[in-house]
Amino acid sequence: MAEIADPGAKQFHYRVEESIFQGFVIHRAGEIFGYVDRCPHTGLPLELFGRYLTSQGDLIICSSHGALFKPKTGLCVAGPCAGRSLWPWPVTVDDGDVYTA
Repeated sequence: MAEIADPGAKQFHYRVEESIFQGFVIHRAGEIFGYVDRCPHTGLPLELFGRYLTSQGDLIICSSHGALFKPKTGLCVAGPCAGRSLWPWPVTVDDGDVYTA
């Protein structure tokens, strides 16, 4: 967890046999949240330009069209997918290490 700034984010890939899934974790206010890296509006990955958070670090941003999501819930609060949510990805923290399922 120490390698992810607060606020900050980190992308990860998860492999099951031949399938690879992309996700990301958000570190904000001492908490960790995980999401599938797909915009509910376009289906594209959220991060295209090297960041998941707004410059203030308070919201997740979709790089392709600017939709904004709450880090804790994944709810879209602005943009073409307002009212929809990111898909959560379960994460746990054990002794400072972040694990995905």
